[in-house]
Amino acid sequence: MPEGATAMMPPEPASSLAIVMPVLNEAAGIEAALRALMPLMARGVRVLVADGGSADDTPARARRFGGVEVIEAPRGRAAQMNAGAQAASGARVLLFLHADTTLPPDADRLIEQALAGGRHVWGRFDVRIAGRPRMLRVVAACMNVRSRWSGIATGDQALFMTRAAFDAIGGFPEQPLMEDIEMSKRLRTLSRPACLRERVITSGRRWESRGVWATIVLMWRLRWAYWRGASPQVLARRYE
Repeated sequence: MPEGATAMMPPEPASSLAIVMPVLNEAAGIEAALRALMPLMARGVRVLVADGGSADDTPARARRFGGVEVIEAPRGRAAQMNAGAQAASGARVLLFLHADTTLPPDADRLIEQALAGGRHVWGRFDVRIAGRPRMLRVVAACMNVRSRWSGIATGDQALFMTRAAFDAIGGFPEQPLMEDIEMSKRLRTLSRPACLRERVITSGRRWESRGVWATIVLMWRLRWAYWRGASPQVLARRYE
């Protein structure tokens, strides 16, 4: 941790947690995603769905769940997450969750323990990728090891952070790709991440639709280009 980081970022209790879920055309899975969060909501966790202009009935389906807050946001995952964080006034801890990712049932307690004491102001979970190809287990294991070694996390790993940390770095950079990588780099200036070994489960649909090896090669090429200074806008076009 950089010298003085603890003084700059006083520890905050994790008793007020808000989950921000950016969505776009997730009607097929939004109800299952929100149903999985109901036990956490029953313990006082807020859930905010930040819709980026879905063409289907994602917002309507989300509003069927009492207590879920649905907000409209500019399209783009980073912009949607920032809008959700802004709407989550009063929350001392923010968790950013993809619609196709499921948290451990005691995620709130795990986050509270991870942030207690002020050594860490942000963190992420290990990940398991659901899907038929056995190679997905290897991909997930490599993601977890790489993240633990580098201090860089991806959105699939359910990033969480104190509100103070989020505000200190100005939120997510509003770029069309690699916003999670850039966010991690900025958060890393405040503290190393708390790397929880408990796993979130994320869908393997991206790997299965494009092919596991093709997706691995594509993502490594994009990360290498980003590290070399390529524009996120250019990389987003390559990704699509």
